[in-house]
Amino acid sequence: MALGYLQIIKTVAPYIAQVAAAALPAFTSKKDVLKSDPALAALIEELQGAATQNAQSIHVLADKMQQAIQGFEQAAQSAQKQLDIYKSILMLSLLFSVLSLSLCVYLLVR
Repeated sequence: MALGYLQIIKTVAPYIAQVAAAALPAFTSKKDVLKSDPALAALIEELQGAATQNAQSIHVLADKMQQAIQGFEQAAQSAQKQLDIYKSILMLSLLFSVLSLSLCVYLLVR
């Protein structure tokens, strides 16, 4: 599966620089346009603020997801410990059952 992704990355990698070079002028601000149109400047500032707020929200969401995953891991470890205890109790009860059955058979035969 990872081999397929590696081939895709090798195929796409040479074109990334070309795409970035073509797209970069679209994301840079032109000083003369901003000076001539204050509404456009305000719109760009608003969009930049929204992008910053989205980045912060994504960061908070990632932190919350990490905490949730850690909680799941702790719960899984706790469940594994409890399962091990149950297995031990089961084996002990099986041992006592075999011993009692053996004793019953011995007493019947005797």
